[in-house]
Amino acid sequence: MATLIRLFFTLGSRLPLPLLHGAGVLLGWLSFLLSPRYRRRLLANARQAHMPAGVAWRSVAEAGKLVTELPRLWLGAPVPVRWEGAEHIETAMAAGRGLLFLTPHLGCFEITAQAYAARFGARRPMTVLFRPSRQPWLRELVDHSRERPGLRTAPTTLSGVRQLVQALKSGEAVGLLPDQVPPKGLGAWAPFFGRDAYTMTLSARLARSADTQVLLSWGERLPRGQGYVVHVRPLAEPLPADPLAAARAVNAAMESLVRESPAQYLWSYDRYKQPR
Repeated sequence: MATLIRLFFTLGSRLPLPLLHGAGVLLGWLSFLLSPRYRRRLLANARQAHMPAGVAWRSVAEAGKLVTELPRLWLGAPVPVRWEGAEHIETAMAAGRGLLFLTPHLGCFEITAQAYAARFGARRPMTVLFRPSRQPWLRELVDHSRERPGLRTAPTTLSGVRQLVQALKSGEAVGLLPDQVPPKGLGAWAPFFGRDAYTMTLSARLARSADTQVLLSWGERLPRGQGYVVHVRPLAEPLPADPLAAARAVNAAMESLVRESPAQYLWSYDRYKQPR
C-alpha cells in the first residue's frame, strides 16, 4: 500500500489539474457508494446544516478532488491562483502585526498556505498547525511536501503550540483549521450549524498572545481544473476572552465561510465526534 501511494503521488504530480479533478469526481462517488458509514455521515452533516440535497451531491465530487489534487499541490508544478482580499494581509504587515489565518475544511485548504508562502513568505513566513500521520512513511512524505520556502509546520503538541505563539510574537503568520476537533481538554462545546461540536480554544489564545490580526481565509476550487481563488477577510469582531464565547464566535465565522460555497465543504468530516 505504501508503494502504491508513493507511485500515485509521483505520477499524479505530473498530470494536469483538470485531469486530476476529473479523477477526483470518480473517486468521490466511489467512496460515497462503497462506504455506508461515509455516506451516512456526509448526508447527516449536510442535513444538520439545512443544506439542500443538491449541495450534498455536489460535495461528493469536491471531496474526491480534495484527494486527487494533492500530488500536484505537494510535488508538482505551481497551479493557477488568484487572490481576493490580499490587501488585508498587506495592511496588517504594514502595521507590523502578526497574522492568524483561520481556515475551515472548505475548498482546497492546502492552497491557502502554499499561495501565502509563494507571495508573502519571503517577508513573513507562515507556520501551519497539522496533525502528524501515525504512519512513518506517510509522515515523511507529508513533511517533505509541505515544508517549502516561507512555510513551516507545527505538530498538534504543546511544543507545536509554543512554535505558533513564538511565530506571532515575531510578527509572522500562523494558519490553522479551527473546525478540526481538538483532544479532550483543549476545547469547548459550542454550536456549529445548530448542534454542539467540540471546538478548539487555541485560536482565541493565539489571538490574545501578541498584537495579532485575525483573518478568515479559504481556497475556492474553480471548475474544470482552472485553478483556485484564495479569499481573505478580517474577522468582523475581536474574539472574546471567555473560551466558550470565543468558540461560539469562531464557529459562527466558519459557518459564514461555508455558506459562501457549501458544496466545497468537507461534510464527511466527523465534526461532531467526541474528542480523544
